[in-house]
Amino acid sequence: MTISPAQTRLGWIGTGVMGSNMCGHLLAAGFSVTVFNRTRAKAQSLIDRGAQWADSPREVALAADVVFTIVGFPADVREVVLGTQGVLAGSRPGMVLVDMTTSEPALAVEIAEAAASRGVISLDAPVSGGDVGAREAKLSIMIGGDEAAAAALAPCWQAMGRTFVRQGGPGAGQHTKLTNQILIAGNMIGVCEALLYAQRAGLDLNRVLESVASGAAGSWSLSNLAPRIIAGNFAPGFLVAHFLKDLGIALAESCRMGLTLPGLALAEQLYRRTAEQGHAHDGTQALQLALAEMAG
Repeated sequence: MTISPAQTRLGWIGTGVMGSNMCGHLLAAGFSVTVFNRTRAKAQSLIDRGAQWADSPREVALAADVVFTIVGFPADVREVVLGTQGVLAGSRPGMVLVDMTTSEPALAVEIAEAAASRGVISLDAPVSGGDVGAREAKLSIMIGGDEAAAAALAPCWQAMGRTFVRQGGPGAGQHTKLTNQILIAGNMIGVCEALLYAQRAGLDLNRVLESVASGAAGSWSLSNLAPRIIAGNFAPGFLVAHFLKDLGIALAESCRMGLTLPGLALAEQLYRRTAEQGHAHDGTQALQLALAEMAG
């Protein structure tokens, strides 16, 4: 399998905060791309740059050799891949399907099996890096599925990200992304509580960041989201609603595996409180608002 801009037609489904930038990098790399999104207006910037529009995921598949999807929730993945107008309905043997949504490992396995029955190769390849990583092509891409296909897609991974690692068979990419989200969940509590503490102590928060961000406490969340919190910027790089979805999947998988993860459970409760306060469509840094209210 050879993947190159000169001979590989790409399809792209999902042009939200992440998907629009990721697809844009593939266009910039010279690939021809056919796009679909439930709201066409959100794909218009890509169409203006040369992407072709399709009226359904099925039509995307009919026009592409490799189809990428990055949508919101597992139910959305199921619809755009397995639905009557989904990708597999328009697939043909030899096509490759890549789901980059953070979704359920079991669904990734189900899709891989359904795809294989049609002669299609399916990969699960969720990403980490948020809106900044998507915009700057610095994402970490976690891949599950066929080894040869994962390697062949290197030109696409390189256009979108800085790191891409095949983790194992179908579902392994999703399990790795859930590991990533568990790490972030606890870290975000620490970032927000630390800023509350520093504020109550009367410190200059920007000067505090100057001291701590490059030390042992440093993290992506501290460097990228703490400045937004200080500026009162809660616009979404990654939606609270989507993070809650991810934490819920991680909790369900933990339960299935017989694991008790109290830190993860606490983070899920706090983010649920954040959503209940009306911040489901703000960025994950809106956790600060829920903790601030609890702290008085």
